[in-house]
Amino acid sequence: MLLKGEQLGAHLDRELRPLYVLYGDEPLLVLEAADQIRAKARQQGYSEREVLTVLPQFDWGQLLAAGGNLSLFGDRKLIDLRIPTGKPGKEGSAALQQWCQHLNSDNLLLVTLPELDWREEKAAWFTALANAGVAIKLNAPPLNELPGWLAGRLRRQQQSADMESLKFIAERVEGNLLAAHQEILKLGLLYPTGQLSEKQIHDAVLNVARYDIEGLREALLAGDITRLSRTLNGLMQEGEAPPLVLWAMSEEIRTLTAIRGGLDSGRPIDGLMKDAKVWGPRQLAMKKALSRLSTASLEAALVHAGQIDRLVKGIGRGNLWDEFLTLGLRLCVKPRQS
Repeated sequence: MLLKGEQLGAHLDRELRPLYVLYGDEPLLVLEAADQIRAKARQQGYSEREVLTVLPQFDWGQLLAAGGNLSLFGDRKLIDLRIPTGKPGKEGSAALQQWCQHLNSDNLLLVTLPELDWREEKAAWFTALANAGVAIKLNAPPLNELPGWLAGRLRRQQQSADMESLKFIAERVEGNLLAAHQEILKLGLLYPTGQLSEKQIHDAVLNVARYDIEGLREALLAGDITRLSRTLNGLMQEGEAPPLVLWAMSEEIRTLTAIRGGLDSGRPIDGLMKDAKVWGPRQLAMKKALSRLSTASLEAALVHAGQIDRLVKGIGRGNLWDEFLTLGLRLCVKPRQS
């Protein structure tokens, strides 16, 4: 079954399938859709969760084992399978098709992928997933539809604005949904519910924050500990949503891990950068980060990010912002040679 992103909420109100596939060019929408599915799964008794990230040399037997390992307490399990490259390979293709042939209501498989081209959408493994479960393509709305998207986001926080103001926000964020999301959250923090005036929106949107998510990503790649600490503190003081901070950091870690794995296997870096969709000045920053980070350190960072993900969802104890800083330091400091 193929669904549009805006249909997911109504679908989950009716039913919860044992298999979901999320993919597209807009990480914010993929993240939010995954959160919706995970929340519904918890309501339906899927109290266990296992995260599997497909990195180079991933053992696809882990997926089949995760589905076969029954809880001692009979709890249902959500298996969160992440394929950052969007390419499961021959072994992965076979494992995914095998999974589709033996769906089990005690296991919910949530597969997240990046944007896929038309060839990948017609691949046997993806077709099997879409036919057996629910596939949702999550792309950013075109620029002319962005004001309507912004209006919907304002309604969620019981606010509204006229069309000219919505167009103003859309022009300022230039189609960047993450930036748009941040602006809407900012309006919710600054002003009460109800109709927002043109002046209120102009004042808020034009007051560009000194600290932003993109600055955090730049600090991570550069290994700039001072800027990293300052930026995280600024984001915390401004009330930035922790899931967005985690998303930004995790995306950089996954990209670095994929490229590092390719380098370890002897592939040329230019091709790896192209596959990872790293362009322009970001290539230099990425190369600088790769020069100090090993596969082991990146895999440890992925595990740490998974632990923070649990904290974000209210599972476990710890200070989120301290954990963000510790995770960032992992990426900024070159590990000591043993």
